[in-house]
Amino acid sequence: MNPVVTPSLIAEIEAALAQVSEIRAARVVTSDFGVIDEVHVLALPTKAPKQLVRDIESTLMAAFGIAIDHKKISIAQLGQKSVPQAEDVVKPHARAQIKSINAEVAGVYVNIAVSLDLEGELYVGKATGPASRTGRERLVAEATLDAIAQYLQGAFTFALEDVEIIRLGRESVAVSCVVLVTSLGEQAFAGSALVRQNDKDSIVRATLDAINRRLGFLTTS
Repeated sequence: MNPVVTPSLIAEIEAALAQVSEIRAARVVTSDFGVIDEVHVLALPTKAPKQLVRDIESTLMAAFGIAIDHKKISIAQLGQKSVPQAEDVVKPHARAQIKSINAEVAGVYVNIAVSLDLEGELYVGKATGPASRTGRERLVAEATLDAIAQYLQGAFTFALEDVEIIRLGRESVAVSCVVLVTSLGEQAFAGSALVRQNDKDSIVRATLDAINRRLGFLTTS
């Protein structure tokens, strides 16, 4: 017997499917009785449709206990030229090297500048805001993303969701949550780095790590 899904559950299912790496948008269509009739997906052309269908089936079963006939799943793949590919804007094995992190206090405000070396070119990201402790942490992460935005030349847009230094046992860890913003919606990713040199250095590394885990083309050193 097919399970009945509520509107709130449909929203959860669509959000879960959107977390699958190739999927950019998902829409669940139900019958008048609340049974799933169709699942429509807009995806990148980086995986075979049959494999993507299996990923959708696995996601629905693992996350919601819902078994769905593969015939109800419709896949629409974006054309290669319509989607900015990582290899189009970033060469394989690109490494982001932290060159400097500078903080200049002016009254109750602080100016943060993060310099990153990417493929022999220097990119300086900047951010300005209140000179509070939490404010400085955010500004370091935002300056890092500004440097990355210069490197990517608008191919991708990142926004900082939050950043914090936390304690895990005897260690201090920088944790950064970054949102990838596209015309099809948002996806959030988290990165972390043990505090070894100082808080600012670890925040930069955690912010880059958040990008690394999702896109796989930026690597800290």
